[in-house]
Amino acid sequence: MTGSIQRPLLFLDVDGPLIPFGAEPQQYPTYAAGGELPGADANPLLTRINPEHGTRLAALPCEVVWATTWMADANECIAPLIGLPQLAVVDWPEPSATDDQDERDGLHWKTRALVGRAVGRPFVWVDDEITDTDRRWVAAHHRGHALLHRVDPRLGLTDDDYAALDSWLRQPF
Repeated sequence: MTGSIQRPLLFLDVDGPLIPFGAEPQQYPTYAAGGELPGADANPLLTRINPEHGTRLAALPCEVVWATTWMADANECIAPLIGLPQLAVVDWPEPSATDDQDERDGLHWKTRALVGRAVGRPFVWVDDEITDTDRRWVAAHHRGHALLHRVDPRLGLTDDDYAALDSWLRQPF
């Protein structure tokens, strides 16, 4: 009997990658069957989410996991909006003295938790706040393959981003 091979993880942030900020955003005021966007009154930023993201994310050879401060709200508000099923959500640890030191060192507050969640599995982290400090830390502390992919928050995920993610995820690990 052979063991199952786990697909790489894709840790996905919402603000920046899915909800672009800055430049004039494309607005998507209506969705399936011409219906109004659910939750748009409560959060008008949801109109910035391109509904095609769901199909494009689902086509990637990976397990998508929400890595966002939206937490479980990503499954309630965003997943149905873009046609994704309920996804796993990273539960962020409570702040600690280590986080204070990491902040002084320039390490993103998500970095340690994502490496811990990956448990050695290959992973992609898609975020608009990734820095070279995060890349160096992951290279030194994660025993598997990792791609830390920074998205321009003014644009959100683009065709070029999806091409880079797909290419990296399809390599043999």
